[in-house]
Amino acid sequence: MGDYEQEAPNNSFHHPRETPATARRPRGRPPGSKNKSKPPTIVTRDTPNALGTHILEVSSGNDVVESVSAYARRRGRGVCVLSGSGAVSSVSLRHPAVALQGRFEILSLSGTVLPPPAPPGAAALSVFLAGAQGQVLGGTVAGPLVAAGPLVLMAASFANAVFERLPLEVEEEGTSANSALFSGVTGNAAGNYPFAADLFGLGGGSNVRPPPPPF
Repeated sequence: MGDYEQEAPNNSFHHPRETPATARRPRGRPPGSKNKSKPPTIVTRDTPNALGTHILEVSSGNDVVESVSAYARRRGRGVCVLSGSGAVSSVSLRHPAVALQGRFEILSLSGTVLPPPAPPGAAALSVFLAGAQGQVLGGTVAGPLVAAGPLVLMAASFANAVFERLPLEVEEEGTSANSALFSGVTGNAAGNYPFAADLFGLGGGSNVRPPPPPF
């Protein structure tokens, strides 16, 4: 017999080439993938009960209360004064009943001004002032509050207000007897001002309009 060479057995196993159709996808999400955040919801129209923020500047020599009242009447909105900064040259307070002249720095100014036909007693401003000698006085504003220089107010405005008399009576069928005796105290853009005059002892029924505020 002649010599012959025998090939060594090849124990290696060749996998068939994987194709995109036959390749197994890894489990889970691909690296770097995340949930896409949804775009925020933007409200483009204000609701009737929305509050608006305002920075109001009162020029030197003008009455602060009258300026805010005129702004409330023109806009047909209630104005809630949150704070004020600046100085006044004269002030009249209800308690104690004093009228002062001179330069006073505003420490605090707050209150609410409502346009007609809201009752006069529903709105008032209170102020605390510091004098030149460091004395502090304050109370409810009962007359002119004249700005001694540019005076800046931080305020919020609202279009609707609902009156409720406290304490609330026993609720019947889910509605309190004293709740929502009238709403829309400040009126609306159409000029309609639902108002219950008897509620404040003014008499004459709901068609009677109270006198405008004194300021």
